[in-house]
Amino acid sequence: MSRYNHREVEPKWRARWAAAGIDRALSPEEANGKPKAYVLEMFPYPSGRIHVGHSRNYTMGDVVARFRRSNGYNVLHPMGWDAFGLPAENAAIEKNVHPKGWTYDNIDAMREQLKLLGLAIDWSREIATCDASYYKHQQAIFLAFWRKGLVYRKKQKVNWDPVDNTVLANEQVVDGKGWRSGAPVETRELEQWMFRVTAYAEDLLTAIGGLDKWPDKVRLMQSNWIGKSQGARFKFDIVDREPGGTSGEHQIEVFTTRPDTLFGASFVALAADHPLTKQAAIENADVAEFITRAQSLGTSEADIEKAEKFGVDLGLRVKHPFDPSWELPVWAANFVLSQYGTGALFGCPGHDERDHAFASTYKLPIIPVVLPNGEDAATFSVADKPYTDDGVAYNSRFLDGLGSRAAIARAVEELVKLGAGEATTQWRLRDWGVSRQRYWGCPIPAIHCEKCGVVPVPESDLPIALPDDVTFDREHPGNPLDRHPTWKHTACPTCGGKATRETDTLDTFVDSSWYFARFTDPKNETSPFDQKKAAYWLPVDQYVGGVEHAVLHLLYSRFFTRGLRDCGYLEGPANGEPFASLFTQGMVVHETYREVVPFTHNYAATDFSKDDPLPPDEPSRARSVAEALGKSPHSAVVLEFDSVAGASGTRVAMGGWLLPEERESLKAGRLYLTGDIEKMSKSKKNVVDLSEFITDFGADVARWFVLSDSPPERDVEWTAAGVKGAWGFVQRVWTLVDAHGKPAPKATDTPPNRAAEGESLALRQLAHRAIQSVTDDIEHFRFNVAIARCYELVNAIAKLKGDDEASIYARGEALRILAQLISPYMPHLAEECWETLGGEGLLAIAPWPVADPQLAARNSVTLPIQVNGKKRGEIEAPKGAPEADVREMALKHPSVAQFLEGQTVRKVIVVADRIVNIVAN
Repeated sequence: MSRYNHREVEPKWRARWAAAGIDRALSPEEANGKPKAYVLEMFPYPSGRIHVGHSRNYTMGDVVARFRRSNGYNVLHPMGWDAFGLPAENAAIEKNVHPKGWTYDNIDAMREQLKLLGLAIDWSREIATCDASYYKHQQAIFLAFWRKGLVYRKKQKVNWDPVDNTVLANEQVVDGKGWRSGAPVETRELEQWMFRVTAYAEDLLTAIGGLDKWPDKVRLMQSNWIGKSQGARFKFDIVDREPGGTSGEHQIEVFTTRPDTLFGASFVALAADHPLTKQAAIENADVAEFITRAQSLGTSEADIEKAEKFGVDLGLRVKHPFDPSWELPVWAANFVLSQYGTGALFGCPGHDERDHAFASTYKLPIIPVVLPNGEDAATFSVADKPYTDDGVAYNSRFLDGLGSRAAIARAVEELVKLGAGEATTQWRLRDWGVSRQRYWGCPIPAIHCEKCGVVPVPESDLPIALPDDVTFDREHPGNPLDRHPTWKHTACPTCGGKATRETDTLDTFVDSSWYFARFTDPKNETSPFDQKKAAYWLPVDQYVGGVEHAVLHLLYSRFFTRGLRDCGYLEGPANGEPFASLFTQGMVVHETYREVVPFTHNYAATDFSKDDPLPPDEPSRARSVAEALGKSPHSAVVLEFDSVAGASGTRVAMGGWLLPEERESLKAGRLYLTGDIEKMSKSKKNVVDLSEFITDFGADVARWFVLSDSPPERDVEWTAAGVKGAWGFVQRVWTLVDAHGKPAPKATDTPPNRAAEGESLALRQLAHRAIQSVTDDIEHFRFNVAIARCYELVNAIAKLKGDDEASIYARGEALRILAQLISPYMPHLAEECWETLGGEGLLAIAPWPVADPQLAARNSVTLPIQVNGKKRGEIEAPKGAPEADVREMALKHPSVAQFLEGQTVRKVIVVADRIVNIVAN
């Protein structure tokens, strides 16, 4: 028997698929009534090389695309490149290359790697967002949004990275530092281009209810991000400040969703950039110091939530809206954000975690005003922990005894009656600032004229292309477009006078907010896409990507489809949603290795402070020694050393350091520690190169392994044992097919009579049940379960040893079915098996197998047996078996009988075809 050689087989089939053009999506006319299936994975950033961690989401999408094609769909499965962004500029500085060349070189390398995976991609539709042929249309969309009122300019506070010299989104600020540069972020006020996302706030929120094929956690994240809150907006009067006086603001306006807790207020808190805070800082050094400290932190809610709560008393007092004789102190606090609400809030420490932490720090009163159901008002306390749920109002005067919802309504009613406030709706969602002060991005099609102001570029002048002759170096940081000698200088299209181009470029999230629509018509030169083609393909039927994009990318894409619809670009989808079904896959994780500093013979005095990640292949020799000694490399301290005599070697020290005499013999070396299991990442240096892996083991092994070891929504750990298991399965399948040595029967062939009995029948039944199971599992993204069915089928095929006509027929039929079932996962191996078994044409375009309902029908059921509520065994019983027979079988089960020894059976409850419950004591 021959051994399966992936190095010969895989290139052969990729070449045949390409020659046959099987991956090309058909036009609506060519499809001739076929249902369409648009399958898309979130497109990659061309950072250099693809590792096996990247292969998981592409393989998931590919399984779906191949499965849909086999089931008669016209499949669109494209690929492109999210190619603009800051890393290219950083590479330009570090490597003295141009961002354009660096990007396109990476695209070429990554395209070849993806092709090695055998992905069923229509490469004729490939796009790159840095191509002028792409961003020309993005500029046209920008102008259309501008005309529609969805684009405007606004001066606002931004996160400024002083090293990368650009604006950062809140999500790009981590612990107060830029996510790439690590530099402390500054707060600046800049004129920004904005997208009016809030114009669709209600629609974006309401439509989430119809996204029933999205994960619940993503829908919740979207809802929370949009954040519709109904409550009250009201004002506190500042003590000793009269309306119309000269002392500035005389009221502080706040918004709250819980006006029912107003009687628990113990302070009012303002944001660091609230006008009253800034006014107080002029004469109060403590307030000025607070503002500086607060601005050094990240501005995202996540950063604020994690940060220590701190503030400063502003020396102001306000009157309680329900009792003018009750005065509250006014503080500035770091957890109040000006971009949400009014930049001011009242603190109710008894019923809010942040307020409680703040009040505890500064010894402010903590007053309980919401009593949990069933608690005693005399003993209930919030001194140590706030109570944040609903209950019954108490210590709240006219609100006492009302449930939380009723108390909220009554409090709002009173605020309105007093003329202090009103019922209102607040949105957490904010408009999208898209200006970025960088070169490598889509130029904003706007012109600044001293006479005419900011005017749009005429569409006939598009694209406004980036100049190639720019320079990058650390001595001249900032946007190269600002210092370009000619590019930014132009004539005003309105008056013809001297003017300058906008030098800000668009946030790269803009590029990825409509790319899925461009894929429907990527060669169109006059329009972003043809309306009818987009209407045919959209929405994307299956979108696959990481949950890290669950908010911004998905939200902005949803905004864009609505804007495109309202600007006349899209006829559909009617509901404005870009992605009908969404799947968020888990990551591929891998152990890391960390190096403790190189040491000399003075081993005990070594400084062990260095902790740099190492690529997994560097300590491979040490790991081999660990395994040879029978030690787990996960618990080993691995030491590579040179001895005084000049000899070198590797040693594993378990549970401690080397012996004193061993230390003395060491001259120099490096100590490795196995680190955490983390997501594959170049920064962690724990990646496994995809090209090298495919060379060694083949694409099918990579595809099979990343989907076999865990549910696709969970992380999967890349291990040598797992790879070995996938490789062994490939060889086992090929051995069975090669050993069969005969053409497999076709689905239409009549089986011999004896194939309807005994072991032959059992194998045929299992094979047809596998068709049903794998079909259902792929439909519902249970890829690992489908793979388990295939393992089960292979085991059954291997057990049928007979050479009689019935056995040969059953084995051949099962092998044919197996080849079809593994085809979406391991397409190269499947094609080779199909050809060897005499299959007609390419398996990649052959119809999906259909189960024979009689063979697939189950005549028995597996019933779990519980004794006193705990499972003690299971039995196989005929469907619909009489209760007495099932009862007898359950009591005779060896494990159950053993457990019941010495006990009296009080009751046996048989739930037909489902479960047996035994009560005994």
